[in-house]
Amino acid sequence: MRHNRKINHLSRTHSHRKAMLSNMATSLILKKRITTTVAKAKALRTYVEPLITKGKNDTTHSRRTVFSYLKDKNAVAELFRDVAVKVADRPGGYTRILKTETRLGDNAEMCIIELVDYNTTYVKEAAKPAAKKTRRGAKPKKSDTTDSTVASAPKAESKEETTEGKVE
Repeated sequence: MRHNRKINHLSRTHSHRKAMLSNMATSLILKKRITTTVAKAKALRTYVEPLITKGKNDTTHSRRTVFSYLKDKNAVAELFRDVAVKVADRPGGYTRILKTETRLGDNAEMCIIELVDYNTTYVKEAAKPAAKKTRRGAKPKKSDTTDSTVASAPKAESKEETTEGKVE
């Protein structure tokens, strides 16, 4: 029985799987997006996300720990310098798997695995705050862009407000 055996071995020996995941994680960190099979992508996600979390804490010990998994100092430097800074406020879920068509030769399910914050299609850019409009649709003046615009705007009385008390 397979009780509590949740690791997908990917039909490989331990050393082969370890080397393959290390190489794929290095490629993902350096290139930000790679194409692979769905099974390998799911295994890679469980491998690389703890490394990215470790990259948020830039200490010598965490660098050495990540290096023992990746075996590539350029990837470790990229992870701690760029990737960790970009995902610093994200509590997890650093990767996204996008399924694509099946492979032509063996009909394997293919996908793209990418770092979430590096995809410009889905990432919200730093949007400019929209200019507040008044009730009449006019944009406020540039001098009135402070928080006091709501308080200092004159309140116009409509006919409904003045006639409410007089109507039956």
